[in-house]
Amino acid sequence: MTTDTLSPSETPLLLDAQTADLLFREARTVNTFSPGEITDEQLAAVYDLVRWGPTAMNISPLRVLVVRTPEGRDRLAAHMADGNRAKTERAPLSLVMATDVDFHEHMGRLAPHMGAVAEGLAGAPEARAAMARDNAFLQIGYLIVGLRAAGLHAGPMAGFDAAGLDADLLAGTSWRSVLVINVGQAPAEHDDLPTPSTYPRQTRLDFTEVARTV
Repeated sequence: MTTDTLSPSETPLLLDAQTADLLFREARTVNTFSPGEITDEQLAAVYDLVRWGPTAMNISPLRVLVVRTPEGRDRLAAHMADGNRAKTERAPLSLVMATDVDFHEHMGRLAPHMGAVAEGLAGAPEARAAMARDNAFLQIGYLIVGLRAAGLHAGPMAGFDAAGLDADLLAGTSWRSVLVINVGQAPAEHDDLPTPSTYPRQTRLDFTEVARTV
């Protein structure tokens, strides 16, 4: 029996079925979006929610480059892999997900009890880069769910020239790109689209296939 067949009083989940569908079960990766502006207010509301997700020692290394101008979109698209370039050009908004490899500079405020750790990290750039990447991906997961909570859809992509993007769009900063997410509203089924907005839903592995108990 799955949670789909359980009554609200029987399911171990505390959120209702409609919310579970919005955030997970019915949510889809979207490749083509309807036209329409995604506002800074929407993005700020999403971030204000998901920033409370945990990271190691509260280091919070995720940084976001919001790409919404035609010039910015052209520059970003030039670094995308062939299969991702056209949908990035068409998306109403793209977010470059980056890590801040100098995250330790903020630990005095974010983790004041970890002063000795911050001092040690100052002289360990490789350790910082690894920590930043691991924890940024945690935050990216929170962000995707947060976008869904705001009624938005996301199309995350790892296929791009990170070194070229960093040199072009992140030059002079301590940010390093790790992912690009196109964001917008899913189109209506009758919209005339150059490519499918989504692909058929595929199955997922069951808990018994992915978990072991020791």
